[in-house]
Amino acid sequence: MASIKDKTVFVCSECGFDSPKWSGKCPSCGMWNTMKEMTVKAPTAQTVTAAARKSATGKADESRPHTLSEIDSTMEPRIDMHDEELNRVLGGGLVQGSIVLLGGEPGIGKSTLTLQTVMRLQDLKVLYVSGEESARQIKMRAQRLATANGSNRLNDNLLILCETSLEKIYEQIKAVQPQLIVIDSIQTISSEYVDSSAGSITQVRECAASLLKFAKESGTPVLLIGHITKDGSIAGPKILEHIVDAVLQFEGDQHYLYRILRPIKNRFGSTAELGIYEMLETGLRQVSNPSELLLTDSHQGMSGVSIACTIEGVRPFLIEVQALASTAVYGTPQRSAIGFDVRRMNMLLAVLEKRVGFKLGQKDVFLNIAGGLKVSDPAIDLAVISAILSSSLDIAVDRTVCMTGEVGLSGEIRPVSRIEQRISEAAKLGFERIIIPKSNMHGLENRQLGIGLIPVTKVEEAFKHLFG
Repeated sequence: MASIKDKTVFVCSECGFDSPKWSGKCPSCGMWNTMKEMTVKAPTAQTVTAAARKSATGKADESRPHTLSEIDSTMEPRIDMHDEELNRVLGGGLVQGSIVLLGGEPGIGKSTLTLQTVMRLQDLKVLYVSGEESARQIKMRAQRLATANGSNRLNDNLLILCETSLEKIYEQIKAVQPQLIVIDSIQTISSEYVDSSAGSITQVRECAASLLKFAKESGTPVLLIGHITKDGSIAGPKILEHIVDAVLQFEGDQHYLYRILRPIKNRFGSTAELGIYEMLETGLRQVSNPSELLLTDSHQGMSGVSIACTIEGVRPFLIEVQALASTAVYGTPQRSAIGFDVRRMNMLLAVLEKRVGFKLGQKDVFLNIAGGLKVSDPAIDLAVISAILSSSLDIAVDRTVCMTGEVGLSGEIRPVSRIEQRISEAAKLGFERIIIPKSNMHGLENRQLGIGLIPVTKVEEAFKHLFG
């Protein structure tokens, strides 16, 4: 019987589609110039998957189909990560047998967040596999984090393994039987059954699929740390994000203190949650009340600043919307927005000009959501147009007033969700009045909320309350 030879395939870097011949456009996802040549050994997927199955159970178990009545539908137990922000983003904790991908820019704090989290898990045996750092470097960071938190005692249940071979990692997993595995990072892991370098599309795909098989068969959760590309997406084939149960994006600027943990995909919870951290010398500190950090008093009496009440997931908080409107110097007005959809800003500018009568067509308009947040909640529309008009008229918005409301194309203020939570957050932070859509007033007329309510139906009414 003739042996099966190695083969050359062309793999799409975006979706993972493979083809025996090259083409300029991927037949699966339609992207151009994404087909990369790879040499793959014959046993590839079967051998790697078999290694995972053997490491998990000691033998290759055969699965069988079950009826719905046979399947246990009780709630999956979750692991408390001793981090309120991370638990919230994961949907209540880490699910047994799940595989989670944490991505972010270099130096943003992915390894620091992971290490300080697993150091708190004193009752779990954790295997931390590092393919980028030495054991000495990891210990230096661990000692710094432990000392900064007032404890010189290191977690003896935390095992450090510096290895890049997937097969050798499985040998150590079988020997120590960990309850949680961390891979830092998936781009550095390679299998000897895949004939390509570590970090290639084929290696990343096969190693991730193997770890997924291991996690599901053994019930051991796996946390993967991944690199990102220049455009901010997870490095490797797009199929990597489809393989894992949850994808968490760690965002922020290295020159600012705040870091945002945002779920892009989560099979066990909501993708609308948000975790906020502050980067300090002592590590990452959880920010339990982001509103106090996102609001400042340095803009008192200045125009172009308004306060909006938004919701990310189930958490309400107040943000500062900053706008600058000035006469266009180069003829064609510029439109720029940071943290807000610039197309929606253009729509709101058209509403201001058509429905309210303010001529902004010959002015540059710049918009910024303070704190580095990216907000998609339409409830901040009213704050956006108020900040723009405040800058245009050079009249400051009263700092004791905040607002929430979606603006329609006819200039109406549309109702928003969870209005009571938004009002309670504004009252808790000491605001005296809040402008809300009149449609949200149902059931609030006779309530003692600790803050004055200003119901409006049109943007003109809101502007009368703000600017007289």
